[in-house]
Amino acid sequence: MFQLSHGSNRSCDGITRRNFLRVGSLSALGLSLPQFLQARATAAGTGKDVSCILLWLQGGISHIDSFDPKPEAPAEIRGEFGVIDTNVPGIQVCDPLPMLAQHQDKFSILRSLNPKNGSHGVADAYMLTGHPFNPALTFPAYGSVVAREKGDRESMPPYIQIGTAIDQRFGGGVAGYLGDQYNPFVLPGDASSPSFTVRDVTLPSGVDSQRFQHRMKVLETVDTWQSKIESSPTALDAADSFSKKAYSLITAPRAKKAFDIATEDPRMRDRYGRHSLGQGCLLARRLIESGVRFVTVTDGGWDTHQNNFSSLKTRLLPRLDTALSALLQDLSDRGMLDSTLVVTLSDFGRTPKVNPSAGRDHWSTAGIALLAGGGIRPGMAVGQTNALAEHPTEAPYYTEDLAATLYHCLGVPLDTFHTTPDGRPIKINYEGRLIRELV
Repeated sequence: MFQLSHGSNRSCDGITRRNFLRVGSLSALGLSLPQFLQARATAAGTGKDVSCILLWLQGGISHIDSFDPKPEAPAEIRGEFGVIDTNVPGIQVCDPLPMLAQHQDKFSILRSLNPKNGSHGVADAYMLTGHPFNPALTFPAYGSVVAREKGDRESMPPYIQIGTAIDQRFGGGVAGYLGDQYNPFVLPGDASSPSFTVRDVTLPSGVDSQRFQHRMKVLETVDTWQSKIESSPTALDAADSFSKKAYSLITAPRAKKAFDIATEDPRMRDRYGRHSLGQGCLLARRLIESGVRFVTVTDGGWDTHQNNFSSLKTRLLPRLDTALSALLQDLSDRGMLDSTLVVTLSDFGRTPKVNPSAGRDHWSTAGIALLAGGGIRPGMAVGQTNALAEHPTEAPYYTEDLAATLYHCLGVPLDTFHTTPDGRPIKINYEGRLIRELV
């Protein structure tokens, strides 16, 4: 909804803030698009110019029934799936993943990940920041750090989240102490739906381009009048510039094209899969191609306490198989894979022993991560778990190490410090080691 307002509202820091053009709601926190863009511009671009697409499989993917199979284990451990060879000799995955098996040469599997956590909510905060949950401080997600350090590119928001399958009870996926201005631009709809639109870059019903232009002129008149009586002209000029930048985003052909997935070749949409994960991955590629730096694609339903095998076989793994394999091939075909880090993460692993409900429960000491592009060595399976997939026995790595590796690939120095609102310096990564086998 558009809102025009005049008058001033002076905060305790002495900076005058006005309510100006608002374009929908950017998030549950209600940031206006101009405010969102204004904060972004303060971030300086440094280091390597690598983008990131992060697939978040909320609930906890079963490592044993996907990328760390144990075909020699007892039946109550190995489960119902068989294994298939990948196109990299010596690496096998579970048989519901035939497409990814033929793309193993484009990605690597981290099989020795110890999540050190088995609780939802806490997992979203830990895995998406690289910091253990701290009730006194909410750490920023990877995308928020990238937005802070790199800023926007091509006038696009630097950090976008597709879908809402992130548990935010403990700050999962948000900017935390960096401030709300570095939260993701959230796209809550289902990109596979025929009615999918992006409300913040789509003019509301009944507001055509001519009417929008008129409102911009009204806004300019109000701002010009007010700028003569406000005591902080510099701040006002900045506010005006970001209103114009917001206007550019909502009207620019580049932005409209990036978000309009309906214009994509139907054959490409079919390749990704006509489901929310597949179309979310396709939209992520379009956004990265248009200048977005970090896109998180969320997918729920992976908490398989019951009917683990039917859920994985009929819905979850086929969706991941088509979506991720298409994304990797598409990025490769477009020459974008070297400059785009693709990461697949989940809460934790699942119990080696199948429970009486044909499900697997939470497991805190073993899990998997998939990494591709952006400087990652492809075609590898790093580390291993024991014969029952209970814990790593070779090359154990932790969430902090995964975070260090992501930041390294994205060109964010690990000794980067940020300051909390109360003045405390916080390092973006403590104790993390690079996963040397991968970089």
